[in-house]
Amino acid sequence: MTDEVALRSLTAILGTPVTSARGRMRGRLRDVAVGTGEEAGRVAGLVVKTRKGLEIVASKDVHWTPSGALELRPDATLNPLQGYENYILLRQDLLDRQIIDVHGRKVVRVNDVNLRWQSNGGGEQLCVTEVEVGLRGAVRRLFSGALPKRTLENLVSKLPARVIPWNFVDMIEVDPTRRVKLNIEHERLAQLHPSDIADILEDLAPAEREAVLRTLDEEVAAETLEEVEPRLQKSMVQALDSETAAGIVEEMDPSAAADLLAELSEERSEAILEEMDPEERQEVKELLEFREDSAAGRMTTEYVAVPQSATVADAIRALRGFEGDPETITEVYLIDSGEVLKGVVPLARLVLARPETRLEVLAEPRFISVQWNQHENEVAELFDKYNLRALPVVDKGGKLVGAVEADHVIAFLRSRG
Repeated sequence: MTDEVALRSLTAILGTPVTSARGRMRGRLRDVAVGTGEEAGRVAGLVVKTRKGLEIVASKDVHWTPSGALELRPDATLNPLQGYENYILLRQDLLDRQIIDVHGRKVVRVNDVNLRWQSNGGGEQLCVTEVEVGLRGAVRRLFSGALPKRTLENLVSKLPARVIPWNFVDMIEVDPTRRVKLNIEHERLAQLHPSDIADILEDLAPAEREAVLRTLDEEVAAETLEEVEPRLQKSMVQALDSETAAGIVEEMDPSAAADLLAELSEERSEAILEEMDPEERQEVKELLEFREDSAAGRMTTEYVAVPQSATVADAIRALRGFEGDPETITEVYLIDSGEVLKGVVPLARLVLARPETRLEVLAEPRFISVQWNQHENEVAELFDKYNLRALPVVDKGGKLVGAVEADHVIAFLRSRG
């Protein structure tokens, strides 16, 4: 059994002679059919090219001989390759495909697949153990058939292994037309930072991007979409139906959502807005009216503002009731009855102050604000000059209308460069 439990690569075993129990040649190994779902990783059958065409035999009905051939057990039967549409054919469906290495946070190409016989309820079950994504698998594929198998294995054994365990790769479904789509397990993918997911999406083909985006919940999808460069943002949203796109856009920062919709055709933008909840739709529509290269075009309308007479306790209550992303808040704004900006209180000062302390006492002695119509270049200069974390935006009468966050400026500078 030592030979049977040895690790074998798919490339190395493809083309292996398949003989009857009496040693009669029946064909050669053409592919390996692997189960999904509860049967994930288990080899359901071996595809053999015979005189009749492609036939399949259950893996339990085959064993390797000392000579390296595959021998059918006496009661084994070869059947036409039918009814295996829901299995993965390793050679046909997986080799050279791109998959997502969730732990490596990147897209990789499958160069080879490793298999091993494993104990299974008193018997032996052939299983896929890992996917080769590094140089070792690529070299084995490149020189397969050109070098003797023993020579080739000695060569690749000296190369470092880059593999992904199969339990982290079982994210592929095959439909009856033999197309492969990615079906990423939500829990694994959602644990990645949105910027890492964005990097992954940028490396995938359009159809695969859409498949991955659909596996994410709307909040994670929105955060991810904000990290994707604008050209890809546009193409990805255009591939979604209006209802799905609206659900994601609603979860985006209003400024980012407005920037995205501004890149779409008026008809497509209106269709998405129509599917959005009224409150979010109104916020985004207001931002769409501003020039994209202005302070208002870069601002968000999600900020925390309290009356000028408020206390620290009042500010804490306002922060707890804030429905936007709390991680974006770096300061609280003080406004009068006409919503005119009167002060800025850094969030760090709230933490150190007593609940009854008036916010006016904690406010910056001098604060910087910007007119809604100032050019984005001037906004970036203010952030650089004063080392700002956020910049309140006011109208001509000094009324607070939004805030530009550091992330917005970074995104603008990246797109310009």
